[in-house]
Amino acid sequence: MNAFVKVMRALSDPNRIKIIKMLQHKAMCVCEIQAALEIAQPTVSKHLKILEHAGLITFKKDGLWVNYYLTDGSSSPYAATLLGNLRHWLDDDSEIAEILKRLPEIRREDICKR
Repeated sequence: MNAFVKVMRALSDPNRIKIIKMLQHKAMCVCEIQAALEIAQPTVSKHLKILEHAGLITFKKDGLWVNYYLTDGSSSPYAATLLGNLRHWLDDDSEIAEILKRLPEIRREDICKR
């Protein structure tokens, strides 16, 4: 039951659901997620850690960048099921639709000037 509760708690926050929906479209770094959600960097990092701990996302370092992306859910059947369902859920939500519409314009090179 602990694995189930961990996944459900991770998805109990609207910003974490928005992060999942964004990562369905592309891998993102913290600064891109921060720009998309318009929240503080420490808050983004906390959300990412919770999602990672639940087995919903993972990261990969690429030089100076740390890219976050969805897992395949193999660490938990609950994570796999909910990630699969979330691919079809909430696309018509106005907040999520607005974020996804802006996503192509959010580029780490523009935000971080590296």
